[in-house]
Amino acid sequence: MIKYTNYTDNTSEMKRFDIAAIGELNVDFILNGIESEPEIGKEKFASDMIVTLGSSTAIFAANAASIGSKVCFVGMTGNDMFGNLVAESLQAKGVDTSYLIRSNDVATGATICMSYGEDRANLTYQGAMDVMGYDDMDLSVFENTKHIHLSSLFMQTALLRDIDKVLAKAEENGVTVSLDTQWDPIEKWAMDWKNVLPHVTVFLPNEKELMALTGTSDVEEAIAAVQPYLGNAMVVKMGSKGSLLIKKDGSRNFLASFFNKEVVDAIGAGDSFNSGFISAFVAGHPLEDCQRNGNLTGAINTTAAGGTGAFASREAAEKTAKEKFNVELL
Repeated sequence: MIKYTNYTDNTSEMKRFDIAAIGELNVDFILNGIESEPEIGKEKFASDMIVTLGSSTAIFAANAASIGSKVCFVGMTGNDMFGNLVAESLQAKGVDTSYLIRSNDVATGATICMSYGEDRANLTYQGAMDVMGYDDMDLSVFENTKHIHLSSLFMQTALLRDIDKVLAKAEENGVTVSLDTQWDPIEKWAMDWKNVLPHVTVFLPNEKELMALTGTSDVEEAIAAVQPYLGNAMVVKMGSKGSLLIKKDGSRNFLASFFNKEVVDAIGAGDSFNSGFISAFVAGHPLEDCQRNGNLTGAINTTAAGGTGAFASREAAEKTAKEKFNVELL
């Protein structure tokens, strides 16, 4: 296994980064305009395909960097052409890739995303994303960032196994943490959330994930289950309805979505919500303002194809925010 670390340690320049995104990396093959759902033994057509940077954590990192946060990425790819595409795509978005790990032993992961309006069906080859654990990381990242964001734990066996070590290292360095577990593809939900969540500053599930994680069939029941274990706050993402902010003390703030009448696709909308929320959070804004910024970036996401298409630059995102939703981006 080969580590490419062109990172230069500079002890006089502490906290180089606002956010370190730690997680999975893959390429996405996004199919839009699908005539009907796939059927075994039959051929179906899609009218459009995009090959782009994928993975929830990468979409988060790219979009947070695009709107102005200083972001680095800790993840593993294969030493292959898809790994090159991932690294080059992150760099093009302004994400520091000094902490990326390139492996000769496993290939870069890939996901086929079949988009159906606001919903999608995904098929993923995990590859390198399932291999990276705590011992593979350059731990200086914890000294050089204000915040770490973790996502898609159930797609990353080694990272899930080592989550306690990651959280302990963050606490040791005074680093705040956000977590979006995402969906568990094998639906075992084998995370000890009662021990994990107290060490997470901001928990960012959606409704279905929260109910599945807690083994409940009602959102309110799920909220009641996790509230005693919250480190600081939780935001429940509710798709086109909006989001619900719940603080450790039990206070709540529901915020309706910024409605987009012309949705291109919703791939990465939740990750874009995370990027807006956490970018505002590390800048010191109140949680309610962070929530509003998250709702806005989630809505901006739906105006272009793919998870990063609407975030070509800060200026592009600001223009969309103003023209489509008449709201200022934080």
